[in-house]
Amino acid sequence: MGFNEKIRGNAIVESDVIIGVLDTGIWHESESFKDEGFGPAPKKWKGTCKGGQNFTCNNKLIGARFYSSSDSAKDVIGHGTHTASTAVGNLVKDVSFYGLAQGTARGGVPSDRFAAYSVCTADRCKSYDILAAFDDAIADGVDIITVSLGASSAIPIAHDPIAIGSYHAIQKGILTTNAAGNNGPIGGTVSSVAPWMLTVAASSIDRGIIDKVVLGNGRTLVGNSVNSFTSNETGFPIVEGKDVRNKRYTEVQAGHCEDLCIDNDAVKGKIVLCDELTGTVEARRAGAIGTVLKNNILAFEGVSEVLPLPAITLRDEEYNVVKSYMNSTKDPRANILRSEIIKDDFAPMVASFSSRGLNKFLPEIIKPDISALGIDILAAYSPVAPITKSAEDKRCVRYTLLSGTSMACPHAAGAAAYVKEMHPDWSPTAIKSSLMTTAWPMNNTSNFPGEYAYGSRHINPLKAIDPGLIYEASKEDYINFLCMVFDEADVRLISGLNWNCPTSFDKGSPKDHNYPSLASVVTPTIPFNISFHRTVKNVRLSNSTYKAKILPNSEVDIKVVPKVLSFNSLNEEKTFDVTIVGKALQVGSYVSSSLIWSDGTHNVRSPILIST
Repeated sequence: MGFNEKIRGNAIVESDVIIGVLDTGIWHESESFKDEGFGPAPKKWKGTCKGGQNFTCNNKLIGARFYSSSDSAKDVIGHGTHTASTAVGNLVKDVSFYGLAQGTARGGVPSDRFAAYSVCTADRCKSYDILAAFDDAIADGVDIITVSLGASSAIPIAHDPIAIGSYHAIQKGILTTNAAGNNGPIGGTVSSVAPWMLTVAASSIDRGIIDKVVLGNGRTLVGNSVNSFTSNETGFPIVEGKDVRNKRYTEVQAGHCEDLCIDNDAVKGKIVLCDELTGTVEARRAGAIGTVLKNNILAFEGVSEVLPLPAITLRDEEYNVVKSYMNSTKDPRANILRSEIIKDDFAPMVASFSSRGLNKFLPEIIKPDISALGIDILAAYSPVAPITKSAEDKRCVRYTLLSGTSMACPHAAGAAAYVKEMHPDWSPTAIKSSLMTTAWPMNNTSNFPGEYAYGSRHINPLKAIDPGLIYEASKEDYINFLCMVFDEADVRLISGLNWNCPTSFDKGSPKDHNYPSLASVVTPTIPFNISFHRTVKNVRLSNSTYKAKILPNSEVDIKVVPKVLSFNSLNEEKTFDVTIVGKALQVGSYVSSSLIWSDGTHNVRSPILIST
C-alpha cells in the first residue's frame, strides 16, 4: 500500500479520530490496544465502556458494548480483534505466526482511538443487534465505522441492516466500510451493494506464503498452507484416505477424509492424501503425521490457510503427480516442509474468493468500490480462540494469519481514517471519492470485467489525501437516490423520514447519482446512446485547470463536455456530461474504459463500465 512506518498523519487531530468496529468483540488485553502515550478520550466522545465482567477500556480502546447475541464484549472468536488491530492497532515489534511473516504489526492509524461493538457470536449476527450498534456508534461520536460482516449474497437494501445502519451513519457524517463478501469468483455475488458504503474487495499482498512436499523420488511440489511445524525426518509413509478407511464408511468418503472415516490405527505415523480441502480436520483427529490436500475449489486459489498439522494444498495437476508417484513404488514416502515466505511480484491481484459484481439490485453502481489487502494478513488475535477448525488443535496465539474481505475492509477503514486526519472537515463522500479516484493499478488475469472484481482498483492512502477533485453527494442526494429506486414506503423505512418522493417522471436515473464511477446496463443486441451527469469539487489549488482524457476503446465513442474544467477558487464546483455511443452488445458482454481529469499533477480517475 506504500504506507510504511515513517508515514505520519495530522498530529493536531490524529488522536481525535475514532473508529467504530462492529464485529465479534475485542481482546482488550492485546498489546495492539495498549494506551501508553495516549491522553484522555476526545471531548466529542459520548460513549461508554460496557464490555461486561472483567472487561476494561483505556485511552486507546475508549468504548465497548455488547448486545443480545453475546454476554460480553470480550472476543472469544478472534475475528473482531483481528479486524480492529488491522484498522487501528499500535506498532508492535517482532510479531509473527510461529516465526512466519515476522515483522512489526501496525494498524492503518495506530495513533487513533476506537470503540468495539460486539454484535456477533461464532454462528450468528442478529439484524437488530447490528442496527442497535449502528445507533450507538453514531450517538457515541465515532468518525468511521468498519463492518467486516454481511449476508452470503446480496439482499434487498430495505431488508439489509448494514445498509440501513450505514445510511443513518452517512446522514450524520460517518463513512462505513463494508466487506464485499467471500463468494467469488462467481459474478453477481457481491453482498454490499448500497452506494453510501465503501465496499471493499480483497487483494493479494506482496508477501506470499508457500509450502513444499518432497516425494521419495526427489520430486518437490509447491503448494499452499501455513505450516509452522518442522520435521527432522527424511520421509514418512504416504497413503490415500480410501486405503486407511474405517470400514463403516465408503472409499469415496474416506478418500475425501470426511469426519470419522479414517481408521486411527491404520494412519498413525503416516501422511494421508485427502481429495477435499476439509480433510485436514479428520486427518488431525485420526492421528496422521501430515496430510496432502487436493484444492479443487477455485475460490481458495493462492490462499494459505493455517492448518492443524503439517499439511499442503495442491492443485489438481500437482496432486495427481503425488498419486502417480505412489502408484509407481511399493514404499511411497514424502515429507512436508515448514512454510516459506516469498515475494509475490504479481500483487496486487484480486483474491479468487472475493465476491464480484454485477450489483444485483443497483447495476448502475459499480460494486465493489475498491480493493485492499485481504490474503494472509497477520494481525492481533484472541488467545482463547481456536486457530483452526480442528478440536484437537490446542495452540493459542496472540497474532495469526487470516484471509477474507473481512481483512480487506479494516485496511480501507484505516485509510479512510488517515484521510479524515488530514482533512477533518471533509464529508464521508469526499473521503470515499478520494480513495476511489486515486487508487493503484491492479493486475487482472481473467476475462471477467476487472471493475466487477475490484471497482476503482487498489487503495492508495498517500495519494488519497491529495485527490485534486472529489465527487461529493449531499444528504438530499441520497434521499433522491432512494426515491429513484424504491417506493415511498421503503424510502421512509430506510431513511426514518416522512419523505414525499417526486412523481415517477421526475425521479431521474441511478446512473446520474454523483458517484466516482460510471456504469450503466443496456439492452442486448440494440445500439445504445447513454449520458452521465457529474459534478466535481476542487479541493487543491484555488486556480487550476483540468483536462479530460478517455482511455480509448474501439467498441464505443465516448465524449466529455466540456473537455476542460477551470477553477478559480478552492471548493468551487463544476459540472460535466459524459456521452457514450456504441453498437449492439451481445448478451453477457461488456465495454470498459476510464475517464481521467488531469491538471498535470493530479489524475482523477473514474472507471466506466457498460454491460448487458
